[in-house]
Amino acid sequence: MFYSRFNASLLLLLTLSCSALSNENSIGAVASPDQYGAAVAEQIMRSGGNAVDAAVATAFTLAVTYPEAGNIGGGGFMTIWFDGKPYFLDYRETAPGSAHRDMYLDEDKQVIDELSLVGHKASGVPGTVMGLWQAHQRFGKLPWADLVAPAIHYAQNGFAVAENQYQYRADLLQQLEGKTNFGKYFSAMQSGQTFKQPELAATLSRIAEKGPADFYQGETADLLIAQMQRGGGLITKADLAAYKAGWREPVITNWQQYQLITTAPPSSGGIALSQLLGLKQRRNGDFKNVTLNSSQYVHLVAEIEKRVFADRADYLGDPDFTAVPQQQLLAADYLDKRASEINPAAISATAAVNPGLEGYHTTHFSVLDKHGNAVSNTYTLNLDFGSGVVVEGAGFLLNNEMDDFSAKAGVPNAFGVVGNAANAIAPGKRMLSSMTPSLLVQNNEVELVIGTPGGSTIFTSIFQVMTNLYHFNLPLADAVAAPRFHHQLLPENQITMEPYAPLSDEVQRQLKERGYNLVTQSWNLGDIQVIKRTHGKVEAAADPRSRGVAKVFSY
Repeated sequence: MFYSRFNASLLLLLTLSCSALSNENSIGAVASPDQYGAAVAEQIMRSGGNAVDAAVATAFTLAVTYPEAGNIGGGGFMTIWFDGKPYFLDYRETAPGSAHRDMYLDEDKQVIDELSLVGHKASGVPGTVMGLWQAHQRFGKLPWADLVAPAIHYAQNGFAVAENQYQYRADLLQQLEGKTNFGKYFSAMQSGQTFKQPELAATLSRIAEKGPADFYQGETADLLIAQMQRGGGLITKADLAAYKAGWREPVITNWQQYQLITTAPPSSGGIALSQLLGLKQRRNGDFKNVTLNSSQYVHLVAEIEKRVFADRADYLGDPDFTAVPQQQLLAADYLDKRASEINPAAISATAAVNPGLEGYHTTHFSVLDKHGNAVSNTYTLNLDFGSGVVVEGAGFLLNNEMDDFSAKAGVPNAFGVVGNAANAIAPGKRMLSSMTPSLLVQNNEVELVIGTPGGSTIFTSIFQVMTNLYHFNLPLADAVAAPRFHHQLLPENQITMEPYAPLSDEVQRQLKERGYNLVTQSWNLGDIQVIKRTHGKVEAAADPRSRGVAKVFSY
């Protein structure tokens, strides 16, 4: 088996969270949310695989070693640069065929607590296995089974559980007790101990042999449907058989001297990130001599962000079900108009910030190969460990992505984000996402590969790191480690901070005097995994907020 050829010492190697090498012609890089994904990506490239091969193997590995978000029971997006051309792969989950607009409302048309978050009815049809297969079929070089082999190894033989494996929901076992079978599978996952997943190993072995046919039509499909029937879930064999991953045109916009290549709907992130960067560029005069993360800087960014979130709520959804006005939202005259509304001196009244046109847990990794091909991949179960439902006999967790739909117009989801008709539930529809795996390209070469988890904070976190890099010229590691904050229109005038790097006491005092409400949430803002290549130097950084590993290596 391919995995037996792996250098065992390499797999145990812990590297620094930021590394760099020059002479980029023979250099590969990876920034992964854990050491196992980083080690596998490196070894795949050393064994003759390209960036897409490394991405597929990393994704399967994280489904084992990073079960709170890595997955085969969820879905995501992959932004690719290959042989000098951009590509965008949508393998987002879809609503089951029996889903309907009011499925999470009671008889009084009020949202039923937790129904879209916990248990069998919270899950959309998974897309990960089909998405990874499609990427491999189009661009892969090594055999499919070789790419699944490392994940099988870690499922069979185990991996060492990290201290912060329950990163966002430390009391999850208690939350899910009596509601799902989560404890049966994951109560033994203790920090520092070896954790094995024999049922998942068997599932991955079938996928290695038979590809997505097993997951969507074979034995694994049967096990998934049996789990749905035990818990009153909605996914059927017909839903699985009908699932398709799709190649879409990426969102490509000009920014400074670069091309930003990013996600298209049903991700809101690409349009939102493009708007954030475009609006800031139009108001650069306001940022002149403004210190990073000062109260004035936070205010200016919040003014930009609230307008982007107003547009997100009304206009963005699955383009197969709703007309998304992408060109209008990114048009120069529209961004000029939105930029003119920003008040640099005071908070704009939330009620006055309307859509402008007339008429928490995810994971990300970035890969760069020696040929200049790059993959930026974000995939998710939604919240930590998804719905808490494990497919018995198959050993993998199911997502709770149905919460990313608008259960009711104007009612916030788990991330506090509101939506309207464009993101209403419908059979076969893809729920709106904030995932934003992105690339920056200059002179037909990738310079930046970036992405992060974080729900509605994803594109605001990426925006801040890019601003740190290209406006404030911070070194890569410092740009990633710098404090981050978030504003999303609602709750009104709220600035969200993080425990890892809160804003200074003085800045907090000044923001409160302006009228902002400051909230420090219990989890950090993102887990950026980024690769940067400039002037013959390749760097990679993993966010110090979590347990990621970044590696740059010659091969």
